[in-house]
Amino acid sequence: MTPPGAHGGPTADDAQLAALGYTGQFHRSMGLWANMALGFTYLSPLVGVYSLFAYSLSIGGPPAIWWIVIVGVGQLLVALVFGEVVSQYPLAGGIYPWTRRLWNRRYAWIVSWVYIWAIIVTVTAVAEFGGGFVAALFGVEATPGVVLLTAVALLVIAFVVNYSGTRMLARIAKVGLAAELIGVIALGLFLLLFRREQPFSVFFDTLGAGGDAGYVGTFLAAALSGLFLFYGFEACGDVAEEVADPTRRIPKAMVLTILVGGVSGLLSYAGYVLAAPAAQLQAIVAGEDVDPIPTILVSALGTVGSKVFLVVTVVAFVSCVLSLQAAGSRLLYAFARDRMLPASGWLSHVSDRHAVPTNALLVVCVVPALICLFVYWQPDSLARVTAFAVLGIYIAFQAVVLAALRQRLRGWRPAGLWNLGSAGLVVNVLALAYGVFAIVLLVKPAPGTETFLDRWIVAVGLAVVAGTGLLYLFTARPDRHSAHIPEGDAREVAAQLHQIRRGASMQARAQASEEIR
Repeated sequence: MTPPGAHGGPTADDAQLAALGYTGQFHRSMGLWANMALGFTYLSPLVGVYSLFAYSLSIGGPPAIWWIVIVGVGQLLVALVFGEVVSQYPLAGGIYPWTRRLWNRRYAWIVSWVYIWAIIVTVTAVAEFGGGFVAALFGVEATPGVVLLTAVALLVIAFVVNYSGTRMLARIAKVGLAAELIGVIALGLFLLLFRREQPFSVFFDTLGAGGDAGYVGTFLAAALSGLFLFYGFEACGDVAEEVADPTRRIPKAMVLTILVGGVSGLLSYAGYVLAAPAAQLQAIVAGEDVDPIPTILVSALGTVGSKVFLVVTVVAFVSCVLSLQAAGSRLLYAFARDRMLPASGWLSHVSDRHAVPTNALLVVCVVPALICLFVYWQPDSLARVTAFAVLGIYIAFQAVVLAALRQRLRGWRPAGLWNLGSAGLVVNVLALAYGVFAIVLLVKPAPGTETFLDRWIVAVGLAVVAGTGLLYLFTARPDRHSAHIPEGDAREVAAQLHQIRRGASMQARAQASEEIR
């Protein structure tokens, strides 16, 4: 058996998986670019920019664009920490196995409970918002009924693709990546080069945003323009057992997702701002134009061009839902594989034919569809239902960062083939500091809200999800079913992997010496 870390292809991957206590059930048919495409389409700068363009401008004015840079740098630090963790623990499910092996099973349970609900709610929100684009593409009024039907259709299409297997998932993710790049980079460059109406200095002009109040508070309030954009890169690690050479490729895919996504989002956002006529830009900042991008597109591309862009956008939304479902289903599978959920045997079932967790996929399709149905009956509930999603994801991220730092302070030296060496501790501390700052900004009440519920809806949503999870954890004790599965073993596993590699290196040198003699 080829030892982990040697160039033995799938054999080395399976050897490291076996060393971690698991037997592979998936097909390792996903390469670097397909893995990066999965994370990129989950991150989806097109969806993020379109969703929050008018909102962020109305709060912070054109300087809100700098949050894309700030958050991009912060999340790059987080991605570097994740890279070291996944390189040592290339296990399906990402957040769950990482937190379990870095801390313990109870910690992993509550973190994963929050994260899975955040993913499910995010799937719902993306499908709902995508429904409006589908309606616009076919020239149909986006009534609640039409949005419901199109949202459910997006969920079903994504489920069918996911069910078809990892190879099909990889292919469609690459198509989604191409659509995203066309929709954000190509269009952004076109607007910047040929349809520019504003000078670049506009990004330092508040245009009256925030009124007479100090601009620092106003700028902080506009942070969502970046915070909403930079997550999804962890999906690269959710499918770790379906990637060839995951210890090297997944960290690279995560970093590429952040870098390419950041540049894409920056170009797209800048393109829309610079292509907006002065009167329209002022109306957006004043909150009078709440959906300005279609108007900008029609004036810049014409009716036919805007229709083509809508096709690209719909493809991007399908890919985003696809990636979210894939990530959520692998998390559920990993959770259930360790017997941590009710009906674990059913949830952990993997199709013999397609090698995908079919029942977990079904849950991540059906539950969002049911939430869509609830939103249909209560249209005003969507914002409240989805309010905690971004916060839940950031908290799950920082739970990994905190657990990694705790292990480092106890002497852990990451043993993956991809690691930061002596810089790891500094990066880990900075990533945690950034994460705490981001969480505070997300909990902070939105400007202009008056009622207690609306002011603190993000914190309330998190409290409900985390509270129910803790109640179930301490009453039903689901963690007791997996007491035999390793936990908190980062230092021990690292020592084992280091020893195996030293032995392999010594054996290779001995063989080389023998051949020379």
